[in-house]
Amino acid sequence: MKQTSEGLFQNPALRSFLVKTRKPLFILVLVLVAPFARPEWLLAGFVVSMVGEFIQLWCFASLDKNSTLTIRGPYTMVRNPMYLGRFFIPFGFLMLLGQWWLLLIYTVVYWKYMDARVEREEAHLQPIFGAPYDEYRAQVRRFLPGWPLAGKPVVYWNWALFSQNNAGRNLVGTLIAWAAVAAWTIWGTRLLAG
Repeated sequence: MKQTSEGLFQNPALRSFLVKTRKPLFILVLVLVAPFARPEWLLAGFVVSMVGEFIQLWCFASLDKNSTLTIRGPYTMVRNPMYLGRFFIPFGFLMLLGQWWLLLIYTVVYWKYMDARVEREEAHLQPIFGAPYDEYRAQVRRFLPGWPLAGKPVVYWNWALFSQNNAGRNLVGTLIAWAAVAAWTIWGTRLLAG
């Protein structure tokens, strides 16, 4: 199973397709999920999703991609905090369905995807940053957060990086998606019920 999933997530054609179609695919999933959303899960799903969004925004405000080795903000606790944040955004939406088996399947598939993607990224970053990156990798966990590295700023937020990484657009997109799902869950289901 591991070799098959790694091959699937390392496939350049599949990766290219998913990058090009990620927004329409996300909208399609929202349209398919919304009619089955359970109103009692709306607040919990929103909170989980927004925790993921905040992690991602903190990453955007800390990361100077491929220019400097980022060891500040969330990157002091985990090497790949952005993927951790991204995990929780769809997880919150899927919670609306109230199906634990679906959350488990999503978690396993996302873990496989994230593991394959991080392998590629680490292979890309190692030649750029060399020995300091190797030292960072030895001290900070790949996926699960640990204690912050001593002497590195945990409380960090750079508005220029936030803007450069298009964090505002990301936040607006997530909020629009939640507004649409909430509107449908609250009012759309009532319209269908008569």
